[in-house]
Amino acid sequence: MGESLLQRLRRLRRSNRWIFGTMLGSALLSLMASFVLSVDAIALAADPKAALACNLNAVLNCGTVGASWQASVFGFPNAFLGLMAEPVVITVAVASLAGVRFPRWFMLSAQLVYTLGLAFAYWLFFEAFFVIGALCPWCLLVTVSTTLVFTSLTQVNITEGNLYLPERAGRVARTLIAHDLDVLLVLVWLVALAAMVVAKYGPLMI
Repeated sequence: MGESLLQRLRRLRRSNRWIFGTMLGSALLSLMASFVLSVDAIALAADPKAALACNLNAVLNCGTVGASWQASVFGFPNAFLGLMAEPVVITVAVASLAGVRFPRWFMLSAQLVYTLGLAFAYWLFFEAFFVIGALCPWCLLVTVSTTLVFTSLTQVNITEGNLYLPERAGRVARTLIAHDLDVLLVLVWLVALAAMVVAKYGPLMI
């Protein structure tokens, strides 16, 4: 008896083609958003009142977010970090799709660095959500795409045992992935974030 559609989809999701393809697509989206945000940051530096294309309303407003101190935490626009980091992710994804297998230390280092990147992305999201009171559409895209890259990278590293997890923790993590609970967790998380935005700002975004 042949595989069911669900079985084929689950097998595809665990394949390197799907994992690194998702990583590549997400990193490309993040790179595109970082490029646009970098251009906008230069425009705001020249004219703080510049009318940006993503100034859609009082809530979805890149200008408000870009003018805040949180947009340049290290003394330069945060988007420049994306321009530096995402090409590395893209290179790893393309090389992996071509069959390159990176050393364990390299993948562990990538996991640690991208975990910091994910934490920074969510810090910026919550600052915009709770403190600035405005959301940048391109920043939201970066948040989502960073989440997807992190998820793909984590799946690879758990499956291949690159994280030096204790035996029991590693076994539990692999079981969660085997039952697709990692996908469910990410979906629930992203839906929860979307629900937060709609609940707080929904009427103001119309």
